[in-house]
Amino acid sequence: MPPSDLPDDAQQVMSADKAAVARALNLVEDRRPEAQTGVTKLLAALKGAPKAASGHRVGLTGPPGVGKSTLTSALARSVRRRDRTVGVVAVDPSSIRSGGSLLGDRARMSFDPSDAGLFVRSLATAGEVGGLAYAANSAVRVLAAAYDMVVIETTGVGQSEIDIIHVADTVVLVIQPGSGDVLQFLKAGIMEIPDILVVNKADHDDLAQRAVADLRGALQTAHAVGASGGQDANWETPIIATSATKGTGIDTLIDALDRHRQHLEASLETRRRRGEVQWTLDLFSRKHGEHGVSTLGGLAKLKVRTERDLDGGQTPLSLCERLSREYVAALGKTP
Repeated sequence: MPPSDLPDDAQQVMSADKAAVARALNLVEDRRPEAQTGVTKLLAALKGAPKAASGHRVGLTGPPGVGKSTLTSALARSVRRRDRTVGVVAVDPSSIRSGGSLLGDRARMSFDPSDAGLFVRSLATAGEVGGLAYAANSAVRVLAAAYDMVVIETTGVGQSEIDIIHVADTVVLVIQPGSGDVLQFLKAGIMEIPDILVVNKADHDDLAQRAVADLRGALQTAHAVGASGGQDANWETPIIATSATKGTGIDTLIDALDRHRQHLEASLETRRRRGEVQWTLDLFSRKHGEHGVSTLGGLAKLKVRTERDLDGGQTPLSLCERLSREYVAALGKTP
C-alpha cells in the first residue's frame, strides 16, 4: 500500500510521531473484543513499513537482578550515538491490585525525554507467564514500523520463560558473575535459546572471567549433546562481557547484534512468521489448554489454519480471540 493510501494514524506512526506511537500502543493493549478490528487494521497498514522490513528486533532476557534495565539503557544510548533510532518495550511485573505495570524497569532506565529518536514504553505482564506481556507482539510491530531498532526487555525469567524467541530477531541472554545461573540454564536447555550471551557487571573481573569460561563450557556441552548452543546451527554464539554502569563492552555488543542481523537477512521473514504462528498457538493453548486445541482439530490442523489466517491479515491477538469464540461456541456456550 503506497504511503499516500495509508490511514493517517499509520502514516504518523511510520514517521515516528511520539504521540501517534503512544496512541497506537494504547490501542494494541486494549483487550476488549471491539478493539481488535482497529488493531488488525492498524497492524496491517504498518506491515509494509520500510523500517519494519529493514529494522532489528532485539530481545534482552535473563534472571532478575542481572542489570537488564541498565543494560537496555546503555545499549539504546549507544545505538542513538550511531545515528539510529530506538524503540524500547520494557515488560514489567503487574501490580497485584491494579493489574498495571509497576514501572520498575523504566525507573532504572536513564533516557533523554526530548530525544525524538527514542521511545520507551512499559507493558504489564497482567499475569501472563513466559516473561512477556499479552500485547508484546503487537507492540513490537508498532515500534518496528517507527524505529530502526526495537529492544524488548523481558521480566526476570527463569528456566522456562522463553516467549522472547517468538518476537525478537536476536535474543540476548544476560547473566551476572557468581550467580550460578549457567548450571541452571544448562539443565533446562535454555542455552539453546540465545543468539548472543552477555555477562553483565563485568567490573567484577575475576568472577566475570569465570562466568565467561562457564558459558563457553556450557556451549561446548550443548554442542556435544547435539544441540546448536543457540537457535541457529550456522551461527557461532558470541560471549560478551559488559558493564552497563561503566559503559564497557556496549559497542562490542552492538557490533555483535549487527553481525547477527546481517546473518539473518535471508531467513528473517521466515523467522518472524514462525514466531507469530507460535505466539498465536501459545496464547490460545494457555487460555484453553489441550482441550481447546483438540476441540479445534488438534495442533497440526490449528497450526496450518493459523499460518493461513495470519497470511490473510489477522494478527496473533485477533486470531486468538476468534479461535476462543469458536471454542466457546463448540462447547455450546455463548461467546
